[in-house]
Amino acid sequence: MEQSILTPVLVLVCWTLVLWVWLYATRLPAMKAAGVDFTKPAEAKAKMETLPAKAVNVANNYNHLHEQPVIFYALIFYIHLSGAVTSLDIQLAWAYVGLRVLHSLIQCTNNMVIRRFMVFVLASICLFALAVRAVAAL
Repeated sequence: MEQSILTPVLVLVCWTLVLWVWLYATRLPAMKAAGVDFTKPAEAKAKMETLPAKAVNVANNYNHLHEQPVIFYALIFYIHLSGAVTSLDIQLAWAYVGLRVLHSLIQCTNNMVIRRFMVFVLASICLFALAVRAVAAL
């Protein structure tokens, strides 16, 4: 089977949907336990700020998957449409996705910030490398 640079995009989209399920699996029970009542917005906001870190970390990571990965998606589609895909580009795309999954697992479990930051930096390097290679291929 021929490798496609679009497959890592599909995997990251699917991972984001897994995080969406994880988000609601942790957040809804935490909100119920905290007695969050959305008919009282001020009180609900205050109670939302007291949710356990486990629920907050998953929600934060879900949000993170809608930030920098957007650049990844645009860049991968550009590289694909330009026809300048190389095996190194595919490897960098897979490395980016793997590192983003690892980033999620760190943040959603033990949330060791220094480890999470190092993984984020490595993923960012992959993204920068993909961008530089795309510009160089012009």
